Amino acid sequence: MIQMIALDLDNTLLNSHKEISPRNEDILKRLHSQGIKIVLCTGRPINAVWPYIEQLGLTEGQDYTITFNGAMVIRNRDKHLLFKKGLKLKDFDLVHKFAKENDLPLDILDFEKVYELTDLVKSTYKEVLNSDLEFINAKFDDLSDKEYSKAIMSEQSAKLDWARDHMPEAVQNHYHVVRSQPKIMEFIQNGMNKSVGLEQLLKHFDLDFDNLISFGDAENDIEMLKSAQLGIVMDNAKDNIKAIGDDVTLNHDQDGVADYLEKYFKD
Repeated sequence: MIQMIALDLDNTLLNSHKEISPRNEDILKRLHSQGIKIVLCTGRPINAVWPYIEQLGLTEGQDYTITFNGAMVIRNRDKHLLFKKGLKLKDFDLVHKFAKENDLPLDILDFEKVYELTDLVKSTYKEVLNSDLEFINAKFDDLSDKEYSKAIMSEQSAKLDWARDHMPEAVQNHYHVVRSQPKIMEFIQNGMNKSVGLEQLLKHFDLDFDNLISFGDAENDIEMLKSAQLGIVMDNAKDNIKAIGDDVTLNHDQDGVADYLEKYFKD
């Protein structure tokens, strides 16, 4: 029995204008009122997606969000942490070296802010993300050795294609490397993904993946699409992502989430 719905944001729940459509909002609010848990699953921190949480009314006592691609599970109402796992600064040495040697940008995120590395070429992440997230200019060697969530390489898609093709094996093996958007490539802790955070949340509610529907479109959604009882892929996704899902719904500008859920829960 499905009791939880996990939703990627960009190019899945959000349309091309970065909005939750009225139709998507309506079905999710209706299912939430019936006791089904609606969980946003994002690479961003919670403050960067708070307007969407408020729009969907996900501010009750047991509403949670999966942030940083699974590295943090946080209760929306009071920001209580259910799960958190990060990296130390030294863990980014390999990707920083790769970026520096190849004129590539890099941003490093803790669990609140983005550090745009000024010792490298300028990143486009701030413009691509287009949110209220705080950005701080900093050199890599000046960052403190605390806990961080991930690194971001934001560039034109062709440049990221080149970076992926020419990435040393040591870099590939040290991180979980995923393209969350055409212009964003993420370097996450090995073994970390959205299904890790979802597993923690499901256990918290005495549920398992048999109780989950997930919706996604990109590489950083693969694990949660595979793990869920039903992994639903957007029609705007690439063919390799569609191939791993259980079904394909309409694209993100055609209310694909709502279209599938209205049919699934029609009774």
